[in-house]
Amino acid sequence: MNTFSVGFRTLFFKEILRFWKVATQTIAAPVVSAMLYLLIFGHVLDGRVEMLDGVSYTSFLVPGLVMMSVLQNAFANSSSSLIQSKITGNLVFILLPPLSHVEILSAYVVASVVRGLAVGFGVFVITAWFAHLSFVAPLWIIVFALLGAGILGTLGVIAGIWAEKFDQLAAFQNFLITPATFLAGVFYSIKKLPPFWLAVSHFNPFFYMIDGFRYGFFGQSDVSPWTSLGIVAVFFVALAAIAINLLRRGYKLRH
Repeated sequence: MNTFSVGFRTLFFKEILRFWKVATQTIAAPVVSAMLYLLIFGHVLDGRVEMLDGVSYTSFLVPGLVMMSVLQNAFANSSSSLIQSKITGNLVFILLPPLSHVEILSAYVVASVVRGLAVGFGVFVITAWFAHLSFVAPLWIIVFALLGAGILGTLGVIAGIWAEKFDQLAAFQNFLITPATFLAGVFYSIKKLPPFWLAVSHFNPFFYMIDGFRYGFFGQSDVSPWTSLGIVAVFFVALAAIAINLLRRGYKLRH
């Protein structure tokens, strides 16, 4: 138990310090980007469209932007850390110590959750000034924020293990993470989509993270929050199992 706590704590603090030393890039920059999205989309569409009953478009948009920021930055944290360690050759200092695969995964994921939530909180503080938000079910907000950040942190570990260079990691993010996030209902309700794209959206796990998170604010969602919770939880367990298996096998980690 002592070995687990020391090993986990050391790697966790190392990951926290890694992104905190460049906080302008890792925290401030995403907050500014989200602010620009709000100013552009909110200015153009507020008062012209209504996604939820009695909720202005700007208010609808804020939770989506917050969750999008949480997800993207949680993924960026673990994936960038692993690929940097692989390219610079210092990954050996993580693999050689007596750390279990669960400890390694947990440290990367928890640090990713911290960064994701830090960015999400920053986005919320800035964007909340422009919208009227309610907190109908705050527990749902916390649950989906934690699960969403944990899922993307785990997915970042998988991507970091798989990628051998920055180009491959960028492709993973540009062709999977970013589209899945943008097409998950950040800027719109999927109920407004044509039947085909509505059906496609239900196969996107990112949609359930954002929809469940938004439910916590307004008490309205495109699907039941319990359905979203079940799907998100299963997705998290599946990704964690894959990540632990890759770490156990040393896939693309031991040369």
